[in-house]
Amino acid sequence: MKILVINAGSSSLKYQLIDMENESVMAKGLCERIGIEGSKLNHTPNGGEKVVIEKNMKDHSDAIAMVLEALTDKEYGVIGDMSEISAVGHRVVHGGELFSGSVVIDDKVKEAIKECTPLAPLHNPANLIGIEACEKTMPGVPQVGVFDTAFHQTMPKEAYMYGLPYDLYTDYKVRRYGFHGTSHKYVSVRTAEILGKAPEDLKIITCHLGNGSSITAVENGKSVGTSMGFTPLAGTVMGTRCGSIDPAIVKFIAEAKNVSVAEVDTLMNKESGVYGISGVSSDFRDLDAAAAEGNERAKLALDMFVYSVRKYIGQYIVQMGGVDVIVFTAGVGENDAKMREAITRNLEFLGIELDKEKNASVRGREEIVSTEGSRVKVVVVPTNEELMIARDTKELLK
Repeated sequence: MKILVINAGSSSLKYQLIDMENESVMAKGLCERIGIEGSKLNHTPNGGEKVVIEKNMKDHSDAIAMVLEALTDKEYGVIGDMSEISAVGHRVVHGGELFSGSVVIDDKVKEAIKECTPLAPLHNPANLIGIEACEKTMPGVPQVGVFDTAFHQTMPKEAYMYGLPYDLYTDYKVRRYGFHGTSHKYVSVRTAEILGKAPEDLKIITCHLGNGSSITAVENGKSVGTSMGFTPLAGTVMGTRCGSIDPAIVKFIAEAKNVSVAEVDTLMNKESGVYGISGVSSDFRDLDAAAAEGNERAKLALDMFVYSVRKYIGQYIVQMGGVDVIVFTAGVGENDAKMREAITRNLEFLGIELDKEKNASVRGREEIVSTEGSRVKVVVVPTNEELMIARDTKELLK
């Protein structure tokens, strides 16, 4: 069974073709500048060189057609024809309360995705465009929706409700949703496999750390708490997002700077976080370099990020009544040994002991980086959201 995984943005489309017999990536690529002058397809077959195809793509249907042409090309393709693709798995950002798992897409599902658009106005419309483009270009091929929010639908009500008038929840669905769910699900399942245990027997804290970061408590294989909230703005300090702050600050900034609430929202999402604090960059590698040269604001930004991550780890240890494993994933979590060390520093009293030498050698690969005697395991697991989407798609097709 071969499954095409699609992640559609407003002017881009990422894809992977995965052979589910051995879960290997046959090819992957990216369509850029869809509907914009200078559009192109970057296509990389497994074991081959990247191919760049510059061609006008007026919409996502054109992009999907180009992807299929690349996958079946005699020179750099990886399949004979389109009939070898059994199904398409789509990443969909927001499923609200309507979806607690992945689903086969039909007209009702598409309507539900539209209903959730106010909760993800930048993402859901693009995701829906990708779905409809595949339906048009690949008629009869099953389409599956995998939602970023679905994994967190197992949170108890006290964990996802806000201390606001209850009718804001019943009328407008204002609540904590959480994001990065596909990543948190994948790394928690994979961590259990690495440790030779069932997810149902573990208390895991998964740390998805990158330009966007979120921490999740996974108990008995289910999400019971997560740091992002109604939107991905909440939680830890991030690359350009401020994370959780006193909500009264919004009104104060709007009045002090004489700007609109929308402008404050842009400030909090795109001009804040480690970028806003440091004035240097949202890239943690740039911040490391600047801090090493004595830039105090860059050092402060890094310290604030560490502080905010540790705060959620502590919160979730209390919520679950302990922890068996702490997992690091995503760009910073997988590759930044100094950050992992800083986050786990002085936590021996909780049974968390990092093997500093082993940790320093790990970058972008699976590894247990805690000491042999550490009661709580610390594990690095590169995330693989595309594989999780493909697995869910395969399971639904059964």
